[in-house]
This record gives sequence, structure tokens and C-alpha cells, in this order.
Amino acid sequence: MNEINEFAPFFKNYDHFGWTKLETPLNMAIYKSWIAQHMNADMGYLERHIPQKENPELLLPKAQSAFVIAKSYFPPKDENFPLKNLRVALYAKQDDYHFWLQDELNQTCHELKEKYPEHEFVAFTDSKPVLERDLAYRAGLGWVGKNTCLLNEKTGSLFFIGEIYTTLSIQAKLDPHADRCGTCTRCIDICPTGALEPRRLDANKCISYWTIESKKIAPVDLRNQFEGWYYGCDLCQTVCPWNQKIYKTEMKKELEKPPLTPELAKEILMILRATPAEIKDMFKTTPMLRAKPWAHKRNAITVAVHYKISSLKEEIAALKDEENLTDIVQWALEQL
Repeated sequence: MNEINEFAPFFKNYDHFGWTKLETPLNMAIYKSWIAQHMNADMGYLERHIPQKENPELLLPKAQSAFVIAKSYFPPKDENFPLKNLRVALYAKQDDYHFWLQDELNQTCHELKEKYPEHEFVAFTDSKPVLERDLAYRAGLGWVGKNTCLLNEKTGSLFFIGEIYTTLSIQAKLDPHADRCGTCTRCIDICPTGALEPRRLDANKCISYWTIESKKIAPVDLRNQFEGWYYGCDLCQTVCPWNQKIYKTEMKKELEKPPLTPELAKEILMILRATPAEIKDMFKTTPMLRAKPWAHKRNAITVAVHYKISSLKEEIAALKDEENLTDIVQWALEQL
């Protein structure tokens, strides 16, 4: 059968789609080596998930193939986003994709099931143990760039990836996308903490890890290099020539660090004064709930020190006895 014509109607609402045979990921050995070198920092779940990533049938028995999709998140739909001035990763400035993208993929599964009732379909976002970029590469959606993100020459890298595992056996193969990074090293050169090597990220040095995933306080030498990032970091994507080519002036604006303004200082103050319940309510529809309320205060303190906002010393000092914050409060008061 002509798979492109057969499957295209099911995926018309996505920016890209493709498929691939489900088998041991091409990059499995590289992934295991990365874990063995402790590049995953304290994200122990990345090691615990190795069996499911290596054996797709653990997520769907008798799985044969995967449909892989990409959906853009830029420019972000952030009209109601509460932080208009702080430096936040672009993907987080909108409704949480774990929910709306999962809903869209579930609907696609329902439609596929109606067409192929004898087969099973199950959808995942990155909330499940799947090596998504490996799948997406094999499905022809792009290549893995030196910044470790999936890149496509027509849409850059600012998109979410989702996949549908299925018991369907799809015979036709899609050609992998050619690697078009060339000799460019802009993503590596711009990383403030030196977390990047070509196609390898050391989470121990990554701003996104320390402001989102980590349950600790970053070492002093690292937190002094965060360059005002409150949640996540986009530099290795926004500097990429493929994103620059596609988004032009919009992307160049994203490379600029926000200036210190009264509005930015007010946002930090709002976080410092907020109760845990208020922080949860503030970010309840966004991916930013990934970080615990105390971690939002940790990030706010780091940004306050970066901008040298001494007027916030009193609010920071008031947090000295809060769980997990004693050391960073002391450091901040010394800096300010």
C-alpha cells in the first residue's frame, strides 16, 4: 500500500509526521555510555528507564512500528503567562504540552483504531521512557544537531515531539534526514556553562537541569554563570542558524538578555513572597509546575543576585529558615 497517502490524513494537524520500525534504538549504546559517565546528573530515572527504551514491547506488547510527529511551539501562545519579563524557556510560556499534545495524540489513536480495529495504538509525549529523538531521526523528521536537539531544515528545532506505538507493521521506510550542522559550533560556543560538546550534553553543567530538574542548589561557580535565566535556557537553540533563518528577527530578540526593569524586579518579588499554593496556582496550566515551589524561590534568588537587586534583601532574608533555601539565602545576602 502507499503508506504516505494511507496515513497522511491522520496527521494533518501536525507540522511533521513519519514512521519507523520499532527496534533497539540506533543510539542506545551512546545513551548507555552517557549514563555510565554520569552525564545525567541526579536524574536517576533516566537510568531506570533503560529497559523500556531498549525494548519497546515493554510499553506496548507486540509493538511493531511507531508514528512520530512534531508540533511547533514558537512563537509561544503566552497571553496569560504570568512572567512577562523574566528569562524563561520558550516551550514553558504556554499550556503544558503533556496534556494538550497528549490529548491530540490520543484522538489520533482513536481515529487510527477505527481504521485498523485489529491493531493497537498508544500515544506518548516525553512523559514516557522513549528515546524520542532517535525515533524521530529514523522516521525522517530531522537530524540530531550538535546542541542535541532534533533539527529540521524547514522548521528548525522549536517543536515538541510525540509518538504513537502500534502493532501495525509498516513496510515502507523513510529516508533519514541528512545532517546539516556542517562546521557550525554556535550552540557550543554560546553555552554559558560549557555544558555542550558536539551532540553531547553534560546535565551537571546545564542551566535547564539546575533550574528545572534539580532538587539541589547549584554550585556557586555555576550559578554565577546562569545569565539571568529563571526557568530553562534556550541559547543553544535560538543561536542555531536554522532557527535564525526561519524566525529571523523574532529569534534574534530571544538571544538578548532581558534588561533590569521595575517590572522584572516585581516578578522576582512576587515569587519570593508567594506561598507554595500561590506558586502552584500561578503556573498550574504550564510546564513550570515541573519545578517545586521552593525551587521557584531558589531560581528567583539566583536571578536577583545576577541583577544585583539589593532592594530584595529583606524578602530573601525572610526565607533563610525555609527548607532547602538556607545556603542560597546566605550566599545571596553576601552577594547583595
